[in-house]
Formats: sequence, C-alpha cells, structure tokens
Amino acid sequence: MVTWIDKNEFPFKQNFIEIDGNKIHYVDEGTGPVILMMHGTPEWSFGFRNIIKGLSPQYRCIAPDLLGFGLSDKPVYGDYTCKAHAARLEKFIVTLGLKNIRLLANDFGGAIAMSYALNEPDNVEKISLFNTWMWSLNNDKHFSTPAKIMGTFVGRMLYLRFGFAVNVMIPQAFADKSKLTPQIHQHYKNALSTPDERIATYAFAKELMDAGLWWDGLWNRLETIRYKPFLFFWGMQDKFIPARFLPRWQDALPSTQVIKLENAGHFVQEEAPGRMVAELKKFF
Repeated sequence: MVTWIDKNEFPFKQNFIEIDGNKIHYVDEGTGPVILMMHGTPEWSFGFRNIIKGLSPQYRCIAPDLLGFGLSDKPVYGDYTCKAHAARLEKFIVTLGLKNIRLLANDFGGAIAMSYALNEPDNVEKISLFNTWMWSLNNDKHFSTPAKIMGTFVGRMLYLRFGFAVNVMIPQAFADKSKLTPQIHQHYKNALSTPDERIATYAFAKELMDAGLWWDGLWNRLETIRYKPFLFFWGMQDKFIPARFLPRWQDALPSTQVIKLENAGHFVQEEAPGRMVAELKKFF
C-alpha cells in the first residue's frame, strides 16, 4: 500500500493487472460509457484525478499508469519504447474487456492511444487529445537540439540521478505556477524518486528522436479514422509542445472541435480541469 498519496487528492482504489509479467496500476471509477485516459511523461494517472472526479458520476473512467510510471512496475530492463507501450495498452484493453471506448490522451500518451484507435477503430467511439503530436520530430530543432544533449552521458545523468523530468520540466510546463503546489508536485516526485524509477522517463527522452518512423507510420494512417469525432484542447502557453502543432492536426482533421486555453501550459488537465470536464461532458 502506498502511504504517500493524499487521499483527498487521489481518493481512488488502487487496481492492478499483470501484463507481460509486470503489474500495471490503473484507476477504474464510475459506471457507464468507458473513458480511457492515457498520460505522458513524467506523469501518471494522478494528473487526471480532477477529470475523473468530474466525469465518474456519468462515465466509467479508466486511467492506467504506463509501465515505468506512477504505481506500475518499473523494471530496470523494461521495454519503454512507444511501440511497446502501445502494445501493452492493447493487451490492457483486451484483458479488461473494454468496449465502445472514448479516448482522452496527451503528450506521449496521444500517439500511444491513437495507435489503438488506428488498429481497432470499431472499438473507439470518440477521441479527445491535448498538447500532443504523431509525426517524426527529427527535423524539428525545438526537439532535436535538446535531444542531442539527452543522448549523452550528461543527459542520462540529468534524467536518472537528478530527476530532471520531474524536478525541472514539470514546473516549467505550468503556465500558472500557483497550480503546482508543493503537495501536488510531491506526488509526481514520489512516483519517480530513485534513478532506477526514472528509466522510463529517460527512455521517452530518447524516443523523441528514435520513434520518428513509428509516429510517421501512424500519421500516414490517420485518414482512415478522420470520420471519428475529435475534440482538441490546447494549452497555448505550452513551452514543450508548441501551439504551432495544432494547425497540423486541424488540417488533417478539418471537422475536429478545438478549444484553445490561452492561459494554460502543457498539463491542461492540471491547470484547467473544470473547463475540460464541462466540455468533455458535452463531447462524450
């Protein structure tokens, strides 16, 4: 039993399922149509807590922690590629027998969730994404320049020994720093408190350059599900996933709904949960 979780903030039962020999933690709250929430880095299901509280009276809200994140197992030699995470998500959905899914995902979780939608479109009803991408970043200097540093010994040390992702990147990702209280920040820190527990976050840093072919493969299939209802939120003050990415989604999905949150950063679910809940109730 995890003792450092504030039950007022995260009052949910801890559920676990075994996939490929590892325990995956997930939240499963409420009854009704299924909403599956997929986080990015260095997050976990904790980030969706206010969304779950707002939607679980009407929906069955399911939020897994990716392998290597949150309360899921963090094997030192785990496969933490985006492709492997996507394969585990498919097994997760099959094992729980989830049907007629509504997806809500951000950051790295966006393409991981979209991979399922592209592979099993008949089991996905609607899709909501925010501050994410699904194409190669190799030629984008906004990503390729820092990625070169992260591929060095120094970058590895920053991520693993000093917890760069959770200690530095999370605060920078908030537009309204008051929303990241020390108590809230500690829940992210505690989930990634040792070098071994940070291996998955470092793997995602390397995936920025290594997963390009996988992302492009998904993007090239987007046409097959463009008929699905899409809703995009976008934190316009995001320093990491720039607002210039949004028009590319809109061009590819011209009928999508878009809600721009001018004063929010990367973690929209943390900074504007009330607005998200209100819009998601209408959309879902």
